[in-house]
Order: sequence, then C-alpha cells, then structure tokens
Amino acid sequence: MTTLKRPKTAKKAPIKVKNAADYSAQLLAWFDTHKRDLPWRRGRSPYSVWLAEIMLQQTTVATVKDYYKRFLAQFPSVEALANAPLEDVLHLWQGLGYYSRARNLHKCAQAVVQDHGGNFPKTAAELQKLPGIGPYTSAAIASIAFNEAATVVDGNVERVISRLFAIETPLPDSRPEIRNYAEKLTPNERAGDYAESMMDLGATICTPKSPKCLLCPLHDLCTARDKGLEAELPRKKPKAKRPEKHGAAYCIINEKQQILLRRRPNKGLLAHLWEVPHTGWEHDDLPIDIKGLDQQNHGPIVHVFTHFKLTLEVHTITAPNGLNPEQGEWVNVADLHTKPLPTLMKKVLQQAGVLTA
Repeated sequence: MTTLKRPKTAKKAPIKVKNAADYSAQLLAWFDTHKRDLPWRRGRSPYSVWLAEIMLQQTTVATVKDYYKRFLAQFPSVEALANAPLEDVLHLWQGLGYYSRARNLHKCAQAVVQDHGGNFPKTAAELQKLPGIGPYTSAAIASIAFNEAATVVDGNVERVISRLFAIETPLPDSRPEIRNYAEKLTPNERAGDYAESMMDLGATICTPKSPKCLLCPLHDLCTARDKGLEAELPRKKPKAKRPEKHGAAYCIINEKQQILLRRRPNKGLLAHLWEVPHTGWEHDDLPIDIKGLDQQNHGPIVHVFTHFKLTLEVHTITAPNGLNPEQGEWVNVADLHTKPLPTLMKKVLQQAGVLTA
C-alpha cells in the first residue's frame, strides 16, 4: 500500500523592498518643506503627543485643534489631568464623541502619575501597557516623542502603502501585508519625522479621493500610479448594514424651569454622561409617572452610533413642583452647560427647544 504524503504548506515569501531608504529620504525631504503646522508639534512633549493622538482617533485634525488647545489650557500637565475630576474631563470632551477615549485618557494620566512618577514610558511596548493606548498610539508616541523606530500605521498610512505597492487585497484582510511593508520602510533615523510625514502625505496628497499624484514626492516609486490603480486603492470589503433602533426621549421640566437629568452607568455606551429619561431603545423605565401630565411631541431626531442608527421621538413634559423622581436630579435649565452631555442628548434638547444650536 502506498502512503500518500500530505503536501507541505508553502511558506509565504518575506516581503522585500528594494532601496527602502529611497522612500524615507524622498518623503523626509518633502516633509521638511511642506509639513503641517499643528499645535501638538510645537515641542513634541510626550504629554502633548499622547493627548493629540488620543483626540485624533476617529476625529479630524480640524476638529481636534480647538479641543486640544482648550484641554492644554485647563490641564497643562499630566499631573493636572490626573488630579482633575472625571466629570470635568468629560465636560471638556463634549462633542468629540467616543467618550471611552476621555475616560481612558483620565485613567492613563493617573497611571502615568501613580506608576511612572509622571513620566511616560519611552518605548512602544511599555506605552501599550497603559489604559487606552493600543498599537498605533503607542508607536506614534514612541516615534514622535522619543524617536524610537516604531512603525506607525493608521488610516492614512494604510492608504499610502496600499497605493505604493499596489496591494489589491481589500481591507481589513490586507493589514498584515501593509504592516510588513510599513515596517520595511520605517527608518532608524528621524523616526518621528517619518511617522508624521506619512500622516501628512495621506492627509494632504494621497487623499481617499482624487489623489494629487503629480505633487507626491513618491510618485516615481508608486506602483498603483504605474498601473493606473491609484483611485481604486485601497479596496475595502462592503460594510454590513447598520442596525436601526427606535425609542422616545422625554425632557421633563417643572415650573421652576428645572429639567430632570440622570447620569448613565459607569460602564457601557456613553458611560458616566448625563441624559434625559428615555424609553424603547434600551428598555429603560421613566423615573416618574407621566400619565395625566401635559406633553408635547417635537418630532424625531436621528443619531448614528458606530454599531447602530438610533431614532428618538422627542417629547417635553410639564411636571408640577414637588414631584420627586425615583432617580436623577433636577437641574436648572440655565445650568445645563455645566453637565457633560453627549451629542445625542444635545440633539434631543435642541429639538425640544431647551437648548439653542
């Protein structure tokens, strides 16, 4: 009897890049002339780099600039941020979204102060042990603040690498290949400048639509341009349809012009932020019996979260003085600005006419 041998699985050949130094040399020469003037690049302290990188996650540079300046004015050091109440941090974060970033920002500042004497670790490996710091952020801080030759890969870098090497595998499946190429190109010298130059190239030249190839310092090295694929890459898998949820939100206001607010749980969606009572989408019960009270329907608002789309019918309810809710507290309408409110609740309050846009 002949025994059939199972064929060996072919090993994937290691990625090779000819003249890798040419990429970084040409890119850095371009960066020295065309780099963006951004507030967090003035000094490059670990604290300022970390603060900016956390804010820039899922957010545009244009939006972050003012938030960054306000944060730095109120919390000029990691110690100041660590010692601040979480409520103050969340309040200053209003409008940036993805509030887990703000909570992790606070936790991370406390960890740096308590466990590291107020000094950020200098390597990507150690930085990644801190709350809210993942592979990208740790590499960005290590390279920009400490000049470690850490490979930084964000959405801009993914797009640049995909085009440079004409990677046609759709994202996210192409990410291991993209990282391999990115590691080959990361230089040992001027690692921080190189990381920022890749970000700038993706943000200003190698843009998602209509890339400015004639202005690109790497146009003579770009495989996608040679093949006429620059506008098609990177490819992405079709997104699954976002689920939809529906509910109702109630702005309950008494005769003293106080509105009923409650704080959300310390974990989960919009944790630790304040909200008006609502029903439906989270199956919450109202903290008061609204039967017999004057109500007015102001129509729906729509808010899109990362994983679902939410439609809320907005109501105002006039409550008599002396009404004691089962949960929450009465807040003067004029003092609403003192509470950290998520964008969703600002939309609700604006729809009800309680807040102005």
